Amino acid sequence: MTKYVPPISRRNYGRSHGYVDGNGQKMPGVTTILGDGLPKKALINWAANATAEYAVDNWEELSGLSMTERLKKLQGGRYGVTDKAKKRGTEVHGYGERLVKGEAVKNVPAELRGHVEAYTRFLDAFQVDPIAVEFTVASYRFGYAGTGDLIADLVDPADPEGDPVRWLLDLKTNEKGIYGETALQLAAYRYADVIVVDGEEKPMIPVERTGAIHITASSADLIPTVSEEQQLKDFRYAQQIKRWDSESRELILAAVEPPETTRMVAKVDWAEVQA
Repeated sequence: MTKYVPPISRRNYGRSHGYVDGNGQKMPGVTTILGDGLPKKALINWAANATAEYAVDNWEELSGLSMTERLKKLQGGRYGVTDKAKKRGTEVHGYGERLVKGEAVKNVPAELRGHVEAYTRFLDAFQVDPIAVEFTVASYRFGYAGTGDLIADLVDPADPEGDPVRWLLDLKTNEKGIYGETALQLAAYRYADVIVVDGEEKPMIPVERTGAIHITASSADLIPTVSEEQQLKDFRYAQQIKRWDSESRELILAAVEPPETTRMVAKVDWAEVQA
Protein backbone atom coordinates (compact mmCIF):
# COMPACT_ATOMS: atom_id res chain seq x y z
CA MET A 1 0.00 0.00 0.00
CA THR A 2 1.38 3.40 -0.98
CA LYS A 3 2.12 5.66 1.98
CA TYR A 4 0.15 8.91 1.96
CA VAL A 5 2.35 11.97 1.63
CA PRO A 6 0.73 15.34 2.43
CA PRO A 7 0.90 18.02 -0.25
CA ILE A 8 3.31 20.93 -0.24
CA SER A 9 2.09 23.54 2.21
CA ARG A 10 2.69 27.21 2.91
CA ARG A 11 3.54 28.15 6.49
CA ASN A 12 3.15 31.71 7.75
CA TYR A 13 5.70 33.07 10.20
CA GLY A 14 4.55 36.51 11.30
CA ARG A 15 5.00 38.80 8.31
CA SER A 16 6.93 36.22 6.31
CA HIS A 17 6.16 32.73 5.06
CA GLY A 18 7.84 29.55 3.86
CA TYR A 19 7.06 26.21 2.26
CA VAL A 20 7.30 22.66 3.59
CA ASP A 21 6.89 19.50 1.52
CA GLY A 22 5.04 16.38 2.60
CA ASN A 23 8.17 15.00 4.28
CA GLY A 24 8.64 18.09 6.40
CA GLN A 25 11.51 19.45 4.32
CA LYS A 26 11.68 23.20 3.68
CA MET A 27 11.56 24.38 0.07
CA PRO A 28 12.77 27.85 -0.96
CA GLY A 29 10.14 30.24 -2.28
CA VAL A 30 10.24 31.76 -5.76
CA THR A 31 10.23 35.37 -4.56
CA THR A 32 12.95 34.62 -2.00
CA ILE A 33 15.11 33.05 -4.70
CA LEU A 34 14.68 36.09 -6.93
CA GLY A 35 15.27 38.46 -4.03
CA ASP A 36 18.57 36.81 -3.13
CA GLY A 37 19.67 35.74 -6.60
CA LEU A 38 19.24 38.89 -8.69
CA PRO A 39 21.19 42.16 -8.42
CA LYS A 40 19.18 45.07 -7.06
CA LYS A 41 20.86 48.11 -8.59
CA ALA A 42 17.79 50.29 -8.29
CA LEU A 43 17.37 49.32 -4.64
CA ILE A 44 20.68 50.95 -3.69
CA ASN A 45 19.64 54.31 -5.11
CA TRP A 46 16.16 53.95 -3.64
CA ALA A 47 17.55 53.29 -0.15
CA ALA A 48 19.79 56.35 -0.33
CA ASN A 49 16.96 58.57 -1.60
CA ALA A 50 14.46 57.23 0.94
CA THR A 51 16.89 57.90 3.80
CA ALA A 52 17.55 61.43 2.53
CA GLU A 53 13.82 62.13 2.20
CA TYR A 54 13.21 60.82 5.70
CA ALA A 55 15.90 63.15 7.06
CA VAL A 56 14.40 66.19 5.31
CA ASP A 57 10.82 65.35 6.35
CA ASN A 58 11.80 64.77 9.99
CA TRP A 59 14.55 67.37 10.36
CA GLU A 60 13.20 69.06 13.50
CA GLU A 61 12.59 65.78 15.32
CA LEU A 62 16.05 64.48 14.40
CA SER A 63 17.72 67.71 15.52
CA GLY A 64 16.47 67.19 19.05
CA LEU A 65 17.93 63.70 19.37
CA SER A 66 21.35 62.53 20.45
CA MET A 67 23.78 61.46 17.75
CA THR A 68 23.19 57.77 18.53
CA GLU A 69 19.39 58.08 18.47
CA ARG A 70 19.54 60.16 15.30
CA LEU A 71 21.63 57.50 13.58
CA LYS A 72 19.18 54.76 14.54
CA LYS A 73 16.25 56.80 13.21
CA LEU A 74 18.01 57.42 9.90
CA GLN A 75 19.03 53.78 9.54
CA GLY A 76 15.41 52.66 9.96
CA GLY A 77 13.71 55.52 8.13
CA ARG A 78 13.40 53.76 4.78
CA TYR A 79 11.70 50.73 6.31
CA GLY A 80 8.63 52.81 7.07
CA VAL A 81 8.19 53.25 3.32
CA THR A 82 8.55 49.54 2.55
CA ASP A 83 6.28 48.51 5.42
CA LYS A 84 3.57 50.84 4.16
CA ALA A 85 3.93 49.51 0.61
CA LYS A 86 3.85 45.89 1.78
CA LYS A 87 0.77 46.55 3.89
CA ARG A 88 -0.99 48.17 0.92
CA GLY A 89 -0.03 45.27 -1.34
CA THR A 90 -1.25 42.66 1.16
CA GLU A 91 -4.58 44.43 1.65
CA VAL A 92 -5.15 44.91 -2.09
CA HIS A 93 -4.38 41.21 -2.66
CA GLY A 94 -6.92 40.30 0.02
CA TYR A 95 -9.65 42.44 -1.52
CA GLY A 96 -8.72 41.19 -4.98
CA GLU A 97 -9.07 37.56 -3.92
CA ARG A 98 -12.55 38.20 -2.56
CA LEU A 99 -13.64 40.20 -5.59
CA VAL A 100 -12.54 37.61 -8.14
CA LYS A 101 -14.39 34.94 -6.16
CA GLY A 102 -17.54 37.04 -6.40
CA GLU A 103 -17.66 37.89 -2.70
CA ALA A 104 -18.95 41.21 -1.40
CA VAL A 105 -16.33 43.71 -0.26
CA LYS A 106 -17.36 46.25 2.38
CA ASN A 107 -15.75 48.91 4.55
CA VAL A 108 -12.80 49.47 2.24
CA PRO A 109 -10.40 52.10 3.69
CA ALA A 110 -10.47 55.40 1.81
CA GLU A 111 -6.82 55.03 0.72
CA LEU A 112 -7.59 51.70 -0.97
CA ARG A 113 -10.99 52.49 -2.45
CA GLY A 114 -9.49 53.54 -5.77
CA HIS A 115 -7.53 50.27 -6.02
CA VAL A 116 -10.62 48.17 -5.32
CA GLU A 117 -12.77 50.09 -7.79
CA ALA A 118 -10.08 49.84 -10.48
CA TYR A 119 -9.77 46.08 -10.02
CA THR A 120 -13.55 45.69 -10.12
CA ARG A 121 -13.61 47.49 -13.47
CA PHE A 122 -10.84 45.20 -14.70
CA LEU A 123 -12.76 42.05 -13.76
CA ASP A 124 -15.82 43.31 -15.61
CA ALA A 125 -13.95 44.54 -18.69
CA PHE A 126 -12.09 41.25 -19.23
CA GLN A 127 -14.99 39.06 -18.03
CA VAL A 128 -12.58 37.26 -15.71
CA ASP A 129 -13.56 33.65 -14.98
CA PRO A 130 -11.30 32.34 -12.18
CA ILE A 131 -9.86 28.84 -12.37
CA ALA A 132 -7.55 28.99 -9.33
CA VAL A 133 -7.12 31.79 -6.79
CA GLU A 134 -4.28 32.19 -4.26
CA PHE A 135 -2.77 28.77 -4.86
CA THR A 136 0.47 27.00 -3.97
CA VAL A 137 2.70 25.49 -6.65
CA ALA A 138 5.88 23.44 -6.36
CA SER A 139 8.63 22.08 -8.56
CA TYR A 140 10.15 18.91 -7.17
CA ARG A 141 12.43 18.74 -10.22
CA PHE A 142 14.10 22.04 -9.46
CA GLY A 143 13.39 22.46 -5.76
CA TYR A 144 11.19 25.50 -5.27
CA ALA A 145 7.66 26.48 -4.30
CA GLY A 146 5.53 29.59 -4.54
CA THR A 147 2.14 31.22 -4.19
CA GLY A 148 0.32 32.28 -7.33
CA ASP A 149 -2.40 34.90 -7.34
CA LEU A 150 -4.69 33.91 -10.18
CA ILE A 151 -5.27 31.52 -13.08
CA ALA A 152 -8.27 32.71 -15.06
CA ASP A 153 -9.94 32.77 -18.44
CA LEU A 154 -10.12 36.27 -19.91
CA VAL A 155 -11.96 37.50 -22.96
CA ASP A 156 -9.59 38.18 -25.86
CA PRO A 157 -9.84 41.87 -26.87
CA ALA A 158 -8.71 40.89 -30.38
CA ASP A 159 -11.55 38.36 -30.66
CA PRO A 160 -14.27 39.16 -28.09
CA GLU A 161 -16.66 36.58 -29.56
CA GLY A 162 -14.07 33.82 -29.62
CA ASP A 163 -12.84 31.43 -26.94
CA PRO A 164 -11.42 33.06 -23.82
CA VAL A 165 -7.67 32.93 -23.16
CA ARG A 166 -6.29 31.22 -20.07
CA TRP A 167 -3.83 33.46 -18.19
CA LEU A 168 -1.50 32.98 -15.23
CA LEU A 169 -1.60 36.36 -13.47
CA ASP A 170 0.14 38.09 -10.59
CA LEU A 171 -1.30 41.17 -8.89
CA LYS A 172 1.18 44.04 -8.47
CA THR A 173 0.69 47.35 -6.65
CA ASN A 174 4.19 48.79 -7.07
CA GLU A 175 3.98 52.49 -7.90
CA LYS A 176 6.96 52.19 -10.26
CA GLY A 177 5.30 49.59 -12.46
CA ILE A 178 6.24 45.99 -13.30
CA TYR A 179 9.86 44.89 -12.92
CA GLY A 180 11.54 42.40 -15.24
CA GLU A 181 11.88 39.76 -12.52
CA THR A 182 8.08 39.31 -12.65
CA ALA A 183 8.62 37.45 -15.94
CA LEU A 184 10.92 34.99 -14.16
CA GLN A 185 8.52 34.66 -11.23
CA LEU A 186 5.65 33.72 -13.54
CA ALA A 187 7.86 31.34 -15.54
CA ALA A 188 8.70 29.50 -12.31
CA TYR A 189 4.99 29.21 -11.48
CA ARG A 190 4.02 28.26 -15.03
CA TYR A 191 6.49 25.38 -15.25
CA ALA A 192 5.98 24.06 -11.73
CA ASP A 193 5.23 20.35 -11.41
CA VAL A 194 2.17 20.56 -9.20
CA ILE A 195 -0.54 22.90 -7.96
CA VAL A 196 -2.46 22.37 -4.72
CA VAL A 197 -6.23 22.33 -5.38
CA ASP A 198 -8.69 21.54 -2.57
CA GLY A 199 -5.84 20.22 -0.44
CA GLU A 200 -4.52 17.85 -3.11
CA GLU A 201 -1.52 18.06 -5.38
CA LYS A 202 -2.42 17.94 -9.05
CA PRO A 203 -0.45 18.54 -12.25
CA MET A 204 0.10 22.24 -12.88
CA ILE A 205 -2.72 23.79 -14.90
CA PRO A 206 -1.50 24.70 -18.42
CA VAL A 207 -1.92 28.34 -19.44
CA GLU A 208 -1.68 30.18 -22.75
CA ARG A 209 -0.46 33.57 -21.50
CA THR A 210 1.23 35.08 -18.49
CA GLY A 211 1.09 38.59 -17.13
CA ALA A 212 0.70 41.01 -14.25
CA ILE A 213 -2.30 43.08 -13.25
CA HIS A 214 -0.85 46.44 -12.23
CA ILE A 215 -3.31 47.96 -9.77
CA THR A 216 -3.09 51.60 -8.72
CA ALA A 217 -5.52 54.03 -7.17
CA SER A 218 -6.78 55.00 -10.62
CA SER A 219 -6.39 51.97 -12.91
CA ALA A 220 -5.81 48.24 -13.26
CA ASP A 221 -3.84 47.32 -16.37
CA LEU A 222 -3.10 43.93 -17.89
CA ILE A 223 0.66 43.76 -18.55
CA PRO A 224 1.71 40.63 -20.51
CA THR A 225 5.07 39.03 -19.72
CA VAL A 226 7.38 36.77 -21.69
CA SER A 227 7.57 33.80 -19.31
CA GLU A 228 8.65 30.89 -21.47
CA GLU A 229 11.16 28.06 -20.95
CA GLN A 230 14.10 30.44 -21.47
CA GLN A 231 12.85 32.55 -18.57
CA LEU A 232 12.60 29.38 -16.47
CA LYS A 233 16.30 28.79 -17.24
CA ASP A 234 17.07 32.37 -16.24
CA PHE A 235 15.17 31.82 -12.99
CA ARG A 236 17.26 28.72 -12.33
CA TYR A 237 20.44 30.75 -12.83
CA ALA A 238 19.21 33.10 -10.10
CA GLN A 239 18.46 30.03 -7.98
CA GLN A 240 22.07 28.90 -8.33
CA ILE A 241 23.37 32.36 -7.43
CA LYS A 242 21.27 32.25 -4.26
CA ARG A 243 22.64 28.78 -3.45
CA TRP A 244 26.21 29.95 -4.03
CA ASP A 245 25.68 33.05 -1.90
CA SER A 246 24.36 31.01 1.03
CA GLU A 247 27.24 28.49 0.73
CA SER A 248 30.07 30.83 -0.28
CA ARG A 249 31.60 31.13 3.19
CA GLU A 250 32.08 27.38 3.24
CA LEU A 251 34.42 27.70 0.24
CA ILE A 252 36.94 29.66 2.34
CA LEU A 253 38.92 27.27 4.50
CA ALA A 254 41.17 27.74 7.52
CA ALA A 255 44.66 29.15 7.10
CA VAL A 256 47.34 26.59 6.27
CA GLU A 257 50.14 26.28 8.81
CA PRO A 258 53.66 25.53 7.53
CA PRO A 259 55.14 22.13 8.44
CA GLU A 260 56.74 22.04 11.89
CA THR A 261 59.98 20.55 10.49
CA THR A 262 60.64 23.53 8.19
CA ARG A 263 59.32 26.35 10.34
CA MET A 264 61.98 28.94 11.13
CA VAL A 265 62.03 32.55 12.22
CA ALA A 266 63.14 35.00 9.55
CA LYS A 267 66.04 37.19 10.63
CA VAL A 268 66.00 40.83 9.68
CA ASP A 269 68.88 43.24 10.11
CA TRP A 270 66.85 46.30 11.10
CA ALA A 271 69.87 48.55 11.13
CA GLU A 272 70.48 47.73 7.48
CA VAL A 273 66.83 48.22 6.62
CA GLN A 274 66.75 51.67 8.25
CA ALA A 275 69.92 52.66 6.45
